[in-house]
Amino acid sequence: MAARGRASAAVLGAGLIGIDLAEKIQRSKALTCRLVVGRAPQSVGLRRAAEMGCPTADGGIASLMEAGPFDVVFDASNAASHAEHWAHLKDTGAQLVDLTPSRVGAMVVPTVNGGAARVHRHINLITCGGQAAIPLLHTIAQHCTPTYIEVVSTGASASAGRATRLNLDEYIATTGAAVRTFTAAREVKVLVNLSPAVPAPPFRVVMRVLASGLRPEPVRAAVAAAAAKVRTFTPGFTVTSCHVADGQASIAVEVTAEGSRIPAHAGNLHIINAAAVLLAEQHATACPVKETPHG
Repeated sequence: MAARGRASAAVLGAGLIGIDLAEKIQRSKALTCRLVVGRAPQSVGLRRAAEMGCPTADGGIASLMEAGPFDVVFDASNAASHAEHWAHLKDTGAQLVDLTPSRVGAMVVPTVNGGAARVHRHINLITCGGQAAIPLLHTIAQHCTPTYIEVVSTGASASAGRATRLNLDEYIATTGAAVRTFTAAREVKVLVNLSPAVPAPPFRVVMRVLASGLRPEPVRAAVAAAAAKVRTFTPGFTVTSCHVADGQASIAVEVTAEGSRIPAHAGNLHIINAAAVLLAEQHATACPVKETPHG
């Protein structure tokens, strides 16, 4: 299953997220990309994966099960299919990293509860907006008790594939549930905008927190420290504003993507994929694989 001590990985989904994932896995020192799986034989994504040197298959979860076993599987398909994918994989010993807003596995944010990836075989990366907002919201919640939190994510329309558009309701519900879990806020509202503007805008997330006792300097210091941790694996993560007054905190962040397979404005894809690969690497390090032939 392993090559030169690296964990074998498979990607379910050959859309924008899946192809960027494959590229990130190829750059990893702990993982090796053994398979990219799609559903349409002539899809652009599978062709690009093959050009990158990744083995490909077009039979969905059935093809993956036939080609396995794998040490880690990244699910970059859609929320509606994820429960079925876990049903197939739960007895194989693979770690399943869910990039869909299915809310089935343990919700993990690397800089908040990243250690959970070492002990859970089934983890959920929430959403791109959740990965951008929760590190900052969680650290603010350590200094106060939020009564209301609002998270507004704006991404370029071109960076949202078909599965993302189909999962917008799940995106909102899962992001809201995760914000409540990690902040204990009584009321949470999540909004999503897909902008068709040309040139395409960067991925932006704006947060509003209402809480008594908010003080500007402690909040700004906490936000800066939390952002610095995120930048250790997502260098394009930038806090563009942080304003605190009258019991309100307003924070805005932008994420610039890196890599040759997605444009700079696709920070939404970049941050969740970078988090997914990081957590899989940590799991692989905690559970080293044996160098045996791939099955």
